[in-house]
Amino acid sequence: MNRIGKQTIIFKNTPKISATASIVGKKEGEGPLSAYFDVIVSDEKVNEDSWEKAESKFQQMAVKKVIEKASVCECDIDMLYGGDLLNQCTGANYGLKDMRIPFFGLYGACSTFCESMLLSAISVDGGYSKRSICVTSSHFCSAEKQFRMPLSYGGQRPPSAQWTVTASGAVVIENKGSIKITMATPGRIVDMGINDANNMGTAMAPAACDTLTALFNDTDTTPDDYDMIITGDLGTIGSDILCELLYNNGYDIKPQHYDCGCLIYDIERQDVHSGGSGCGCIASVFCSYIYNKFMNNEINKIILMATGALMNTQALYQGGCIPAIAHALILEGDRN
Repeated sequence: MNRIGKQTIIFKNTPKISATASIVGKKEGEGPLSAYFDVIVSDEKVNEDSWEKAESKFQQMAVKKVIEKASVCECDIDMLYGGDLLNQCTGANYGLKDMRIPFFGLYGACSTFCESMLLSAISVDGGYSKRSICVTSSHFCSAEKQFRMPLSYGGQRPPSAQWTVTASGAVVIENKGSIKITMATPGRIVDMGINDANNMGTAMAPAACDTLTALFNDTDTTPDDYDMIITGDLGTIGSDILCELLYNNGYDIKPQHYDCGCLIYDIERQDVHSGGSGCGCIASVFCSYIYNKFMNNEINKIILMATGALMNTQALYQGGCIPAIAHALILEGDRN
């Protein structure tokens, strides 16, 4: 069995991350991580005539960039895993439709990046794929239009709201590279009855707690065994809730915990309320800042976990709540 405990997968053939690419918008490029991104675009429509087409262009740019950085050709990629926040994953479907690569369209909301990496690692570890690409994106304007109100409406954002990151990130996973994917803990759906679309951090934090608790129990590790415990986009409110929930479960993650939604923006200066969110949040931060830390030997072992709110607008209009999920990966630097 390639499993330990109730939820955790062990990768015996050790799939690895060999290249990353990050494409971000103007606001993200004005944040504290600007020096780490591959491309910062000044026009967030990237010469397209809609926000949705622009998001598709971000994905296309990220995949082409990561193929270039991996020094391979499109024909060398066996599988492509892509996803976004738009209805029917149109950001990925339209952005990647001209690439002649077998494609899996995924929807795990903001957890999609780690979901795609987990599934890709399974395919590489099992010998079903030699080399795969994972890519996700989000766009502030397309997300606001779909999930809340079009920007022209001018609605007031409450303090608990998060700013959807305009970005895309892509990774190449194969049997060689500088970062090993050693284990992964797929998440379970957790629904705590939250129904406020402007309070995603509160909805997702219990799912993050559930997955991390399972990971610690299955692997017999503690937070001190990791250099960083990185969450995707809980923001300030969700991060505080996660730390409190885990502390009540006997795990103090505060010294190791970093949230990509808090890292990508200067929260005070850029007025993003509770921080960043979106499929492009953890993707762009990992593919730039965190990857750079691995390359510079500043970190050697981390937990990378993305959280997602599994709802749509119709479900909320009909009185539904926001189910959430979190998928986690254990990554280690390959010093050989």
